[in-house]
Amino acid sequence: MKEKIIDQLRTIEKEKKVEILFAVESGSRAWGFASPDSDYDIRFIYKQEVAYYLSLFEKTDVIEFMTADDLDGSGWDLRKTLRLLAKSNASLLEWIHSPIVYDQEEYFAKELKKIAENCFSPIACLHHYLGTTKNFMEACEQEKVKLKSYFYALRTALAGKWIIENNTFPPVAFKELLPIAPQNIQEKVIELMEIKANRNESYLHPKEEIITHFLQETVAFNQEQAKRLKGGKVDNEELDRFFLSQL
Repeated sequence: MKEKIIDQLRTIEKEKKVEILFAVESGSRAWGFASPDSDYDIRFIYKQEVAYYLSLFEKTDVIEFMTADDLDGSGWDLRKTLRLLAKSNASLLEWIHSPIVYDQEEYFAKELKKIAENCFSPIACLHHYLGTTKNFMEACEQEKVKLKSYFYALRTALAGKWIIENNTFPPVAFKELLPIAPQNIQEKVIELMEIKANRNESYLHPKEEIITHFLQETVAFNQEQAKRLKGGKVDNEELDRFFLSQL
């Protein structure tokens, strides 16, 4: 599949006349709890020819594609990427820390990760994860629950808890986050992961009270602790220098 994904990325480069600098897997496959019918969520960063950046007018800064064999691609232009990095955009930071890398320009990836570490804002990322967890809470409180809803809520709740406890950006792989949960939650989650790995996305699972209560408690904890977190240390000149070096 990796070869097919790389072929698709090369096709995008030719069709759009761009250079892809960094391409990774996002979503459930990167997080480690994909279902048999999960898409491949390919995320990438690309740059245009210099003339694009000299235009007086705003132009499209996103490339998206969907293939018949479930390759769901979305890429951001370099300038858009760095502007979002300055805001400590959590989705972008997840791309940068993805455990599944399809393609990368080595120097670019190395420098991007350094800048991302400096731009990381604990408070901004915690609010992102807190908001995402809350979005799934209603689904997780139903009598029948899609396992996808449980895992999305659990991952973001634990990511928020990780930020509070470690003051660093959380691991993307769910199994690296799981140890900060109580042992009984870990055991139940592993059980649910085995079920999810063998069920399609549409499967509805009986509500697990132990998981629902843990999510409610963690949301309350994350919300209370958010008050003491700080922002990032963005260096606009560093971002400008890096941007220009890539052109």
